Amino acid sequence: MARYAIRFGIALASLLVPPLAPLLAADRPAPDFFAAAVCEPPYSVAEATALYEAAEKLGKPDTSSLGAAIYHLPTPISRDGFTTREVVFAGSAIGVLIDGNVADSLAAQYRLAPEKSHVMGTSTKGFARLLPDAQQAMKGLGLISIVAREGAAMKDKTLLACELVSDEDRMAMEAFEKGGK
Repeated sequence: MARYAIRFGIALASLLVPPLAPLLAADRPAPDFFAAAVCEPPYSVAEATALYEAAEKLGKPDTSSLGAAIYHLPTPISRDGFTTREVVFAGSAIGVLIDGNVADSLAAQYRLAPEKSHVMGTSTKGFARLLPDAQQAMKGLGLISIVAREGAAMKDKTLLACELVSDEDRMAMEAFEKGGK
């Protein structure tokens, strides 16, 4: 009889006490994809993984353009006068696609300087700023920058991203630029 009372007590408790997972998830703040795009916090594998896992919950990504996974947000996000409806993961970059061709305005807002190259023709206009040394948490692998790029492939959108460029990729790009001059 005691066994049945224990089973009944456990069954009753499971009905009366709400499951913990939804409560814990509700306390967790929603991912701030826009902040990630401006390197707040600076790029890290842990942060990128957490944001990617959150984006996966939004649905299946569009992988048909830019060589990236683009996730559509359920509601637009606005910050500093810019609006996005899409999150982008490309290589070691996390970003958002800002409505309109606004690279110049993003450059002014986030103190970005014109890029020397246009990423092998993928952008027609690009700006970037390396994060300060104190925020270069992955210096052994490469350098972290905030970038804003626009081009025909982005169809009236501007990429704003936090990007880790490996030392090898940076050297290859510099060699490519020297060869093209």
